Amino acid sequence: MEFLNGIKEDGISEVADILKNGLKEQVIVMNGAVHKIADMSGFTFITLRNREGLIQCIKDADTQFAEELKEGMTLKVKGTVKQEPRAPFGFEIRLHNVEVLSRPAAPMPLPIHKWKLGTSLETKLELRPIVLRNIRERSKFKIQEGIVRGFRDFLFTQSFTEIHTPKIVAGNAEGGANVFKFEYFGKKAFLTQSPQFYKQMMVGVFDRVFETAPVFRAEKHNTTRHINEYTSLDFEMGYIDSFEDIMAMETEMLKYVFKLLNTQYQAELKRLNIQLPEIENIPVIRFDEVKQLVAEKYNRKMKTPNDLEPEEEALIGEYFKEEYGSDFVFVTHYPSKKRPFYAMDDPENSKYTLSFDLLYKGLEITTGGQRIHSYEEQCNKMIERAMEPSEFEDYLMIHKYGMPPHGGLGIGLERLTMKLLDEQNVRETTLFPRDVNRLEP
Repeated sequence: MEFLNGIKEDGISEVADILKNGLKEQVIVMNGAVHKIADMSGFTFITLRNREGLIQCIKDADTQFAEELKEGMTLKVKGTVKQEPRAPFGFEIRLHNVEVLSRPAAPMPLPIHKWKLGTSLETKLELRPIVLRNIRERSKFKIQEGIVRGFRDFLFTQSFTEIHTPKIVAGNAEGGANVFKFEYFGKKAFLTQSPQFYKQMMVGVFDRVFETAPVFRAEKHNTTRHINEYTSLDFEMGYIDSFEDIMAMETEMLKYVFKLLNTQYQAELKRLNIQLPEIENIPVIRFDEVKQLVAEKYNRKMKTPNDLEPEEEALIGEYFKEEYGSDFVFVTHYPSKKRPFYAMDDPENSKYTLSFDLLYKGLEITTGGQRIHSYEEQCNKMIERAMEPSEFEDYLMIHKYGMPPHGGLGIGLERLTMKLLDEQNVRETTLFPRDVNRLEP
């Protein structure tokens, strides 16, 4: 009988180990995939790829292997570390021998070793699992990892509890018909548009909660900013004084995220030539005021009085960048007509809500606000909207038995990443996009 008691030492070196040892000349063993092979006079350069990056290896003419190496092979290599300032990590490995761990059944469909692939988005998505082996393409998603990591780590410092809510639901939080419907053991069910109801429920339990999870929108759009499944970074917090508390929390969270990226994801930022924005503070403006400002400043007629058009968002971003040097702007007090039934109306003017969007470089990346916490107020607003409160008994339970003043937000992870990396299409920063045309891979 054998027993396992944890991870065992395997003798495999990491780049971090070699750098920690000061690039001393030593014999090491390393795993990796053959990323590129280049024959030179008397030498063969073999670039390995592993989770840490690209490692330069050298085979001289006198060193012979049992079989010819090809791109896509995975190897265990043994060799001597030599300092080489021109190599990716400042060293190279002079190979002694290699063990082939696996062999590709076909040649690469495109040259993933190129710095820029230079191919269409459609081709990139068709060959997604292979394209992501390109060092620049995968860097996008390491940075996306850093965003999520920073979001989670920061909220833990602020006493939030992480939750995991159902994605199969009996009703939808946002209202409207843009939901994916399916049969659930003889019952009608939906894929969730938002974790909103459950976030609010859990505020009554933990006071402050957050979740990072997929949400689904059955909208038949085909734009550069929309997909039908995306990752939402949500938090909800109780005992707030106003919806400004939520905006303040997001501002501080973004500062934390960018600091984390600058310190621990510098290689990826450099690889993609990204300069992160600096945030000292974020300007705030009311919806009605900014609509008027854009109309006058850019001689533009208002077409949709209750919402911001994409062109207006872009102009707002342009204006606040020019006037205040800010890539971000909070737009507050959206009309009640355009906000869900749980949004709290402004007590000074019920035409507007205590809600906001955060625009980043002219694109909405966050929607949030204060929620109704009074049972009577929530029921009345439902009735005003021709909704039947009895159909929402599970949700209204929290209001009926007492809720603190609370509110929260949702951030579109892929959109935030897209704008952070100056990409032009949200599919570039979506690992495996789902839209009206794409269900695979």
